[in-house]
Amino acid sequence: MTAEQLLAQYSRFNAWDEMMGSDAVREPYKALLQSIGQLSIEELEQKHLQASELFMSQGITFTVYSDDAGIERIFPFDILPRIITSAEWSQIESGIKQRLKALNLFLKDIYHSQLIIKDKVIPASLISSCPHFTREVFGINVPYDIYIHISGIDLIRGEEGKFYILEDNLRTPSGVSYMLENREVTKRLFPDLLTENHVRMVNNYPLLLHSILLSLSPRAIKNPVAVILTPGVFNSAYYEHTFLARQMGIPLVEGSDLVVNNHKVFMKTTRGLAQVDVIYRRVDDEFLDSLTFRPDSILGVPGLIGAYRKGNVAIVNAVGNGVADDKAVYAYVPDMIKYYLNEEPILPNVPTYQMNDPEAREHVFKNINKMVLKRTNQSGGYGMLMGNSASEKEIDEFKNKVLENPREFIAQPIIKLSTVPCFIDGKIQARHVDLRPYALCGPSGIEIVPGGLTRVALREGSLVVNSSQGGGSKDTWIID
Repeated sequence: MTAEQLLAQYSRFNAWDEMMGSDAVREPYKALLQSIGQLSIEELEQKHLQASELFMSQGITFTVYSDDAGIERIFPFDILPRIITSAEWSQIESGIKQRLKALNLFLKDIYHSQLIIKDKVIPASLISSCPHFTREVFGINVPYDIYIHISGIDLIRGEEGKFYILEDNLRTPSGVSYMLENREVTKRLFPDLLTENHVRMVNNYPLLLHSILLSLSPRAIKNPVAVILTPGVFNSAYYEHTFLARQMGIPLVEGSDLVVNNHKVFMKTTRGLAQVDVIYRRVDDEFLDSLTFRPDSILGVPGLIGAYRKGNVAIVNAVGNGVADDKAVYAYVPDMIKYYLNEEPILPNVPTYQMNDPEAREHVFKNINKMVLKRTNQSGGYGMLMGNSASEKEIDEFKNKVLENPREFIAQPIIKLSTVPCFIDGKIQARHVDLRPYALCGPSGIEIVPGGLTRVALREGSLVVNSSQGGGSKDTWIID
């Protein structure tokens, strides 16, 4: 099968296609297309099957809670990589670093002086009504003033190939294990392609993360103790927790493995108690400490926030970060960049309408067939309405929910996500994608691994890429 034959069967949507220009293949994809064109459909099918078997044998799964069976599923993987040039990546990297600097300053400000509110850049009511503004940690000083150690900033590419920030994941962002495993599977399927295409490496992520965790230790000792705190085996991202603990060589613990004594955190070991310096927590704020938050939680560690306040343990990411990735607060990030950094945003937001603004709400309701409406504190593709595909009944029901509590909703114009080639049902087909690069922030600055998790809407025409909604992923190549 030649590259020409592959292209002849390639069907595109009315969206920016990352492989095909108006009349020719874009330069970054030419070498890949030539290599893939040397394989038969049967060989590509075989590689697709091999990828699924590798994911299954490695136990690379996730759980969908809405599934009645509650079963683990393989994360669907597309064998064709997504390619981003070094010039495009340079802009993404600069934009994310700028954004994280501003968001970090915002978190420090909002839990201390609140100057951004006093200067009327952000309404006080927006923060006070945010369910993830955590008053219990107000005034706590965190190591090096870093709140966002690990972030997954979601980007989309709209018309003319322009990148937009879709949302900020600053609490316990997941998916990095899929980014790393996608690369390992690609190495097995196409061992020569990565070198031939000068693809940048991503496999140093666990090393970078481990270094940052140890650098945050409150004790100046040679071998600080860092652990990953997991909610347990029934969590949807449990595979990732075990994967990262294994890669970094640090203990994976549950709340019952830790105890607080004299405002210090200790881990139970066969040799007695060992003091813990840094906790990379994958447990949500409200479950972290039953003495401070939910008294019914058995996932966290009673007294943990007391130890945190005393500066005897570092928690990664910081407690209370949810106020900065609330979708209603997201609309103000460009203002934060101007306020804290005195700079123009490098990467723009998607235009966002606050539904508690009567004028904005009226505009959205009039143009609802061109809008996506989202709950401000839900993720995974839940709690949203795609106006162009919803029925009249669904629209009316959603409008009523908005009117009941407008603060809980935002609206954005529907942006046709860019498309990339995917191997589906024996054909090369276009599918919509987004991108989640992972940034690590420590005392020496921000590091962004060159790549990220490309999520794919595997259903034809769908714009919803979340794995819980039938999405998959693919390897992301940054090429020099």
